[in-house]
Amino acid sequence: MFKSAIVAASLLLVGASAAYVAFADDADVPALSAEAAGLAKDYAQQLKVALGGAMDSSGPLGALGVCHDAAPAIAKAISSRSGWSVARTSLKPRNAASAPDDYERKVMEDFEARIAKGEKAADLTSAEIVDDHGVEVFRFIKAIPTAAPCLTCHGGDVKAEVKAKIAELYPNDQALGFKLDDMRGVFTLQKRLGAGSP
Repeated sequence: MFKSAIVAASLLLVGASAAYVAFADDADVPALSAEAAGLAKDYAQQLKVALGGAMDSSGPLGALGVCHDAAPAIAKAISSRSGWSVARTSLKPRNAASAPDDYERKVMEDFEARIAKGEKAADLTSAEIVDDHGVEVFRFIKAIPTAAPCLTCHGGDVKAEVKAKIAELYPNDQALGFKLDDMRGVFTLQKRLGAGSP
């Protein structure tokens, strides 16, 4: 039997199509959302510190190295200690390996539509339980707004030497042309629930 309080809380948090939703009897959606938000914040803070240090010591070329090497390592470390899958993705990914799955794409397209109507990227999150081939998975997605420092490597006026380094590290880069406060991408987190969960 579904718990009415959980269903109500989940419906408030759904950011994508309700067709994805499959509620678990004992899932604590608000608690899962809070845990995921904390992990996303931890990832963002660690990445900000690493990028800021690289920019101060070696400029945008150093920051590109952090994005290429340190960012995946930070995500992997948080995933390993938490039991969640923690990553970033974008509708315009820099790294082809970080391209969104269908679910992430749908949520981000919904976010973009909401931004076009006046909502701020910094305020957008989506949290719900989905059915993934018979396995219940909690998915949490939080938009990443484009801050001023991001424009150095993601804006519309990127220096030639930075573009060259981007092309070297990311031959299929799509992540240019962003403006301040655009949705640069999202933090995307997943946790398997119930039987078969880690």
